[in-house]
Amino acid sequence: MLLGPWLVAAAAAVAVAASAGAGCPVLCTCHGQAVDCSGQRLFSVPPELPLDTGNLSLAHNRIASIPPGYLACYGQLRALDLRNNSLAALPAGLFLGARRLAHLDLSYNNFSLVAADMFLEASGLLRLDLSHNPSLRRVHPQAFRGLAQLRELDLSYGGLSAISLDALEGLPGLVGLRLGGNPWVCGCAMEPFLKWLRGRIQRCASDSQLAECRAPPEVAGAPLLSLTEESFQACHLTLTLDDYLFIAFVGFVVSIASVATNFLLGITANCCHRWSKASEDEDV
Repeated sequence: MLLGPWLVAAAAAVAVAASAGAGCPVLCTCHGQAVDCSGQRLFSVPPELPLDTGNLSLAHNRIASIPPGYLACYGQLRALDLRNNSLAALPAGLFLGARRLAHLDLSYNNFSLVAADMFLEASGLLRLDLSHNPSLRRVHPQAFRGLAQLRELDLSYGGLSAISLDALEGLPGLVGLRLGGNPWVCGCAMEPFLKWLRGRIQRCASDSQLAECRAPPEVAGAPLLSLTEESFQACHLTLTLDDYLFIAFVGFVVSIASVATNFLLGITANCCHRWSKASEDEDV
């Protein structure tokens, strides 16, 4: 009869161990649901993690790729730190099993493109950090589709010269947006985005004073939000019928002048040729 409680305790311990899955990975430290594998010079992710992992740090390593389906078994994962690695892309469907993921840090990597539907399965994301990716040149218009709950987005210190308004309009919950440190080209194509940004600035914290235009030369160094509708007036200039008639008239005059000039040059050349020939005849 005395063995009963011990058997129950042992069975409970086995059940807990089974639910936790794999033990703490080699070179990592584990405390509760937190698994810290940062700064271990890892070239690949640990093959297995405890199934109840809630916070996973793989920061400051040399990881260049993540296997497809790597997070499929970790439904408790809420925070994933992948900063300061060598990632240039993420496999499709990476977040299929991580629907509780709320915080994702991909800063200080080698991304050049934020692809379409890159985070589609991570619908619970609240904070996404893509800062300090110096090769980041393009954000696909559908890059953040499905992230209706996203509140903070960091795109600072990359190589972005423009961004599609479509990429941000689908983020109704956004309250924090960082854009500074990019080489923004504030031409006509940027007007819709800047108009949207001005409309959101009252309820969307932004580092707008750090976000400056790199080009064209006349606005280089100007903060994005210093550009008003008047700054883009030239983008909306339209030609009237009188303008077209004037251009046609100028073109006609230039054509006549060109023909007349060529005619005079021809006559002059012919006269010179005759004068030279006459001079040779006199000498003979």
